[in-house]
Amino acid sequence: MPSFRYILLWMLACFCVLTEARSQGLMIRNYNVKDGLANATVYAAEQDKNGFIWFATPTGVSKFDGKRFRNYSKKDGLTDNDVVKLAADSKGRVWFFTLNGKPSFYLNSVIHNEDNDSSLTFNSHSHYLQYAFDGGPKSGYVWFLNSNNRILQYTGKQFTYDKLGNSGSDIYFLLKNDSIFKPLQTSYALESLKDPNNAGQRIITVCPYPLEDAAFQERIKKHAITILRNTLYSFTKKDAICFFNGAEWGIREDISNICIDNDNLWVGTQRALYLVKNFFKGEKKVTRLLENHYITSLLKDRDGNIWITTFGDGVYYIPYKNFYFSYLDNTNGLYSHSIFSIYKDKKTDLLLIGQNAGILNTIDAQGSIRQFTLDTTSGRNSVLQILPEKENSVLIATDNALFQFNTLSQKSKLLKSVKMLKDVDISPSGKIRIAAKNQVIALDDYAISDLDMLVTSIASVDDSTYFVGTNNGLYFCSDNSKQLMRPGNNTHLKQSIKDLKWINGYLWIGTSDQGIYVMHHDSVVKHLSTSIGLASDICQQLYYDGVGQLYVATNKGVSVIDVNKQEIVRNITSNDGLMSDDIRGVFYDDGLLYIATSNGLCYFKGNNLPVDSVPPVIYLSNIRYGDSTFLPSKDFVYLFQRKASFEAEFGTIVFDLPEQVEYQYNFSGDSTTGWVTTMSNIIPFPDLQPGTYKLMVRARKYKSDWSQPLSVNINILPRWYQQWWARGILFLLGLLLILIILRYIVRRIKQSEKRKTEYNRRIAELEAKALTNQMNPHFIFNSLNSVQHLILEKEEKQALNFLADFATLMRQMLNNSRKSYLSLEEEIAFLTRYLELEKIRFAHSFTYKFIMEDKLKDYTIYIPPMIIQPIVENAIKHGLAPKNSSGYLEIRLEMVDDLLYCSVDDDGIGWDKSNALKSNRLVKHESTALSVIKERLQIIKSFNGSVGKLEIIDKFKSGFGNKEGTLVEILIPIVKML
Repeated sequence: MPSFRYILLWMLACFCVLTEARSQGLMIRNYNVKDGLANATVYAAEQDKNGFIWFATPTGVSKFDGKRFRNYSKKDGLTDNDVVKLAADSKGRVWFFTLNGKPSFYLNSVIHNEDNDSSLTFNSHSHYLQYAFDGGPKSGYVWFLNSNNRILQYTGKQFTYDKLGNSGSDIYFLLKNDSIFKPLQTSYALESLKDPNNAGQRIITVCPYPLEDAAFQERIKKHAITILRNTLYSFTKKDAICFFNGAEWGIREDISNICIDNDNLWVGTQRALYLVKNFFKGEKKVTRLLENHYITSLLKDRDGNIWITTFGDGVYYIPYKNFYFSYLDNTNGLYSHSIFSIYKDKKTDLLLIGQNAGILNTIDAQGSIRQFTLDTTSGRNSVLQILPEKENSVLIATDNALFQFNTLSQKSKLLKSVKMLKDVDISPSGKIRIAAKNQVIALDDYAISDLDMLVTSIASVDDSTYFVGTNNGLYFCSDNSKQLMRPGNNTHLKQSIKDLKWINGYLWIGTSDQGIYVMHHDSVVKHLSTSIGLASDICQQLYYDGVGQLYVATNKGVSVIDVNKQEIVRNITSNDGLMSDDIRGVFYDDGLLYIATSNGLCYFKGNNLPVDSVPPVIYLSNIRYGDSTFLPSKDFVYLFQRKASFEAEFGTIVFDLPEQVEYQYNFSGDSTTGWVTTMSNIIPFPDLQPGTYKLMVRARKYKSDWSQPLSVNINILPRWYQQWWARGILFLLGLLLILIILRYIVRRIKQSEKRKTEYNRRIAELEAKALTNQMNPHFIFNSLNSVQHLILEKEEKQALNFLADFATLMRQMLNNSRKSYLSLEEEIAFLTRYLELEKIRFAHSFTYKFIMEDKLKDYTIYIPPMIIQPIVENAIKHGLAPKNSSGYLEIRLEMVDDLLYCSVDDDGIGWDKSNALKSNRLVKHESTALSVIKERLQIIKSFNGSVGKLEIIDKFKSGFGNKEGTLVEILIPIVKML
């Protein structure tokens, strides 16, 4: 909200009359650069078709809605920043005049120039546009006169230079044909009124008509007004008639511009602003305002507000409603701006105004102001109260004394000195009672002193009884008892009281912070507070006008109450035109209401208070979506952006009390419900999802109804993946994928369970087979025969050792057969013990050797048990045992990738010869043992994925030279640990 400088500028003197008249002040607001104006120097002001006020400055143009300035410069489309004049045509265009000769205008939120609008391209011949005339809404033409006296025509499609040729080439031609060329400015400053092409035109320098003449007024307001130095003429083809001579009104400087406001005439010069109030009613009073201000233009807007642009001092604004008010303070005759009391004597028409410092101002019927110093004591000495006593006499109460003042002789008389006087009242027969600090005084009778409370007010019921208001409640007293008593025991009557009024049998009690209580027969019958419309609960004074209305002065304005209905009629505040909301006193006189404030005295026709109830014009300023800003449009279509915020910025064109504007918006499209009220003009919708929406916004200003809603259709388009068909496909694909995954998982679980079951079954079966086939029955039989032989040969010790090793081997074999994996060290130890027994059994007919790769020693290797032993057993029994000479057996262990490579190499008779010598039983045993090993390797592969291998090689047959024997190679799946 722009901050306003409130300046009180007062009428100084009437130059045409000898008698000084009572002055009337005007409350003027100033807008400047700090409020958002583009420059403090403003050349011109114009109102467009929508209601915005435009200002032309050296640094661009400003568009104003009453609350915010929107500035435009060359970067926004102006042809030059130095804009010297404005014109608004009937098509809603606002034209900008610059000295470079290139035209531009604003329409539909865009500044049009020759770069973006080819219709504005033309050869200006280095001359600039000076004046604009409208051809009317039907034609759509705009006419211009440039600095070379050439007339240009703009049709909306093109500019035509020197359109009329020699038939019309100056300002006089356009002005005298104003029925065709409608002026787009109020007045024209000319060097001469003599039209060289109109010899028959008369120039009348003295007004031949009285200004009250209706026909002459119509002529002045209808035709062009020309300015010749400090005189004003009504200009037509037939004649130019002077209707205002500045010299006759005390205006010596040249007139720069004028404005006609109903019956008032505003005149601007390079030195000041002049107001001739009721000029067209024949009044002869002029007021000089804005002293030492260079007035560059004057504008009356559609609401009746007056705009004054200045050279270097910004823009001044006078609200239309301020013309209904009159103001008095220290700038136009009073001692100070702080007013405490007011009274008007009906007989003498003398206005008495009580101020601080003990000053009493009087203003007579002729407007003459006098000052009297009544209270000269130090400290507080304000004139608190003025009330009638008898004919031609009033009582004046100050902080320290009570005076009698004669309204005819205007002389005062001290009645009684009273410290900290608070209130005075007069009984029906004229008995004077005083409330002061901690005492009640009946003048010339008695005093009730040394009370333990602060007495604030007093109200007489009759000549002998009265009520007293104090800081701890209400009391009743009579001249007979001379004692303060409580009127009943109502707790509401124990509030701190500021003022009392006895009206028609009812006591009206104004409190310090609880509003007003109405008492009848010692009972409270009504309570009025802010909850039901009182301006404030802090009551400073009660004033009864004698005709049915009670005025309550508060710290937030005046409340008017109908005493018969005991209802609040209305409130009057600074929003309505008062100089301040801090009200000290009220006085009513024949329809004229005087209100004393801490900032001056305001008086006006009490029943003619202006109320602007017309709803405001609401407009869409811009739309923001994500990081982009868009021009205002009633239809907004955009592709969805993730986590993007949608914002609509609105505004209203309200020049009076713009800060009081309220907004309501509705996003549901329902115009009856769902309205959200806000004071902000920005409506945000974060993370707006794709869809079609309807945003409706309405506004209302102070004491107006809601405006018609402004609607914006919003369509946020979904991305391809947000379309219904895409979402359907994605849903189906997702569902299908879930089903496939679930099917796969279930299948894997079933297969795993099946494999585990089969594996466990096969392991149990193979373990049983391995247990029965681990050792050849012949080994056991032969081992026992060897023990028998050793016993017969009397070698009992060797036989016992053999049996002990054989028993250990059998236990170790049984223990290993229960394990799924066995460490490589345990396997080698088992094989070594087995080979040692076999050597004894075969009388040391062979030797053996283990060869182990070094890197096997770095890990702990685990292998399935009883894989290598059957192969070693076959090598001894079928390869080395049938051999006639001593044999050799080599067992080699190596790492190949993640498998253990094991080779069992013997130099026996070979695989083929061994097979020829075997009996059927032996073949069956051997085939069963080897097939068990192969099947175990296959089961291990299917369970954990490791691939095992078993291969038997006859060395003589397989190309090992002349070597005989058998080589068996096996790849065993292992578990490796550090």
